[in-house]
Amino acid sequence: MNDPELQTLLESTLFAAGHSLSVDELSEAFEVTPGTIIASLEALQSTMKRRRGGALQLTDVSGRWVMEVKPKLATHIPSSFRTEIPKRLLAPVALIAYHQPMAQSQLVDMVGQRAYDHVRELANLGLVDRRRDGLTRRLTTTRRFAEYFGCPFAESRKVRKWFREEAANAGLTGAELAAALGGSESGDIQEAPEVPVSDDWDESSAEIIEDDEE
Repeated sequence: MNDPELQTLLESTLFAAGHSLSVDELSEAFEVTPGTIIASLEALQSTMKRRRGGALQLTDVSGRWVMEVKPKLATHIPSSFRTEIPKRLLAPVALIAYHQPMAQSQLVDMVGQRAYDHVRELANLGLVDRRRDGLTRRLTTTRRFAEYFGCPFAESRKVRKWFREEAANAGLTGAELAAALGGSESGDIQEAPEVPVSDDWDESSAEIIEDDEE
């Protein structure tokens, strides 16, 4: 039996992983160049788009690739079978949505040192982008975050406005909403002053951070 093609291996790997993977991770795993991985992923993406009646799509979420259910089908999946965000991540992702573009240092001030692990997990799930702003990391939500929370917008500033309106309608501050979502997993959340965004910072062109440097 011949070895399966790279496209087939990538499709099965991303499906089995259940979370997003970077080109570098896939390149190292299959011992081929990043360029070869990108070409195969793009070809696989086109193949999946042409499949009639297919339930899954391959998506590039800020440089990380993930296999996911097509948005038009997501709401038809019984809630008991949907992938859930771990409860410990609900408070930090709510804070990011409320304050974005949020400096990672502000999140650390609000929830403590565990913020580093939370941000890393949220980025791996494709829910949060980490972008450079000088020496600072800026945290913003992604389209996948908007789909998960039923937000009608994908652009981060519109998501922030929508999220703040939802909190206000519930009579809650951002910290109170995060604590309510996180429950006992959220711990103590401290208010912290926002770190001003650099005058020349442009989210659309800011470099996305994919490594695990602190």
